[in-house]
Amino acid sequence: MTAPLLVLVRPRSPDNLVSIAWAMKTFGFHDWVAVISQVHFTHMQQVVQMRFTPDEAAMVATLRRVESLDEAVAGREIVVGTTMREFAGKPRMTPRELALYQAHSEASWALVFGAESNGLTGDDVKSCNALSFIPTHPDQPSVNLSQAVVLYAYEMHAAKTSAATLVDVRELRALRETIAHSVRERGISRRTADELVAPLVRAELTREERALHEEAWSA
Repeated sequence: MTAPLLVLVRPRSPDNLVSIAWAMKTFGFHDWVAVISQVHFTHMQQVVQMRFTPDEAAMVATLRRVESLDEAVAGREIVVGTTMREFAGKPRMTPRELALYQAHSEASWALVFGAESNGLTGDDVKSCNALSFIPTHPDQPSVNLSQAVVLYAYEMHAAKTSAATLVDVRELRALRETIAHSVRERGISRRTADELVAPLVRAELTREERALHEEAWSA
């Protein structure tokens, strides 16, 4: 998985910028950009420098500024907007579904967050290929901007970590052949081998577990 570019559309709170910077550092994200006017961008940077530590101010100083969402996502193969709203022709995924979808992808992509007050507009969504939403309790349908970034960053990090340890299709195929060879030597059918492998596929084996099965069936 390639880490997404985090795009903040019209952010308003310096406090959120600091919280997002910490989330990025915690989960290994590095690239972020704000779609915002120069005046407001400068103001928020100044507030952060006055109210927060030098280290936090330095982290927020890595935030880039652009004039438009199209400029922010230029060159990205996939653009995913975060919103609870539904738009025709735009597939929707939860953070976990999105993370699992992107876990084995090397495409360059951007994850777009709207303003604290009203989120992404219809015009913003036009720049997105797909949408993602955080399932919440009906009484509280929205999530604070920095909290949303934390949730997505965690799911991306967890999916990336899992993808690095789970066996892939080729490894499962090799294990299937090992089991098939072993059961044939015992006079058992190939169909039985497939039935033995099926629960291992559903269980999402780690590479360590696959090695144990390989050793056991090769003995």
